[in-house]
Amino acid sequence: MSSPNCQVGFSQRIRLEWLEYTANLVLAGNSRSAVADALQELLMDKVSVGGEAERSNRSKTITILTRIWSAAPSELETFRTRGLELMCQIPLQDRIVLHWGMTAAAYPFWADVAIQVGRLMRLQGAASAAQVQRRMAEHYGQRETVSRATRRVMSSFVDWGVLSRAEEKGIYVLGLSVPVRDPRLVSWLVEATLRAGSSSVAPLRDIIASPALFPFKLDSIHPGDLIQSSGSLEVFRHGIDVDLVELRR
Repeated sequence: MSSPNCQVGFSQRIRLEWLEYTANLVLAGNSRSAVADALQELLMDKVSVGGEAERSNRSKTITILTRIWSAAPSELETFRTRGLELMCQIPLQDRIVLHWGMTAAAYPFWADVAIQVGRLMRLQGAASAAQVQRRMAEHYGQRETVSRATRRVMSSFVDWGVLSRAEEKGIYVLGLSVPVRDPRLVSWLVEATLRAGSSSVAPLRDIIASPALFPFKLDSIHPGDLIQSSGSLEVFRHGIDVDLVELRR
């Protein structure tokens, strides 16, 4: 779990098709400013309609989208580049894996909300908005910023199809369950989970089963395939049968 003092950052609902559009703009060779301009046009009639304030919700949405695929932090640059390369090599329906991983790495708050949702799903087969809000407040503090961001992330989960709203108000159930069999994509989610977490090392089996990856069913992966697919991960044996995965420094 991330530190309660880490920046929330994720303040807007982000649709999957907006991330897909952003990534395609980057793949087409557009500059950061051109990507931002294209997103401004795309969202003109979708977010903050009629508003042009510098820090409008549309502006904040564009900031989130560009941080994920266009203007990623320097420490994520290699990870982002590999994700864009993979995007050109995998079926369209598998791209949700790349978008999820990059979003979690760029905004660990996203992964923290997913952890709480995933844990509740395992415990009781559903998650209430109130339960998730309470758990996030325990880690990040009782702040409106945290509450609003949690709502926006959960709304994004619904937009992405990985959560569905139940008939009872405020209750969510699982939506899509995405199988992840390609070792390159399994490796991608393993690395994304480490980058989004508070520790750079964790048992491989714990990452594969992490509640942060609740929408996905990951195939097991051989440590050698993990290293080959990533280039940023190291695996070493701990004890008799525990493989620890670590981000290379």
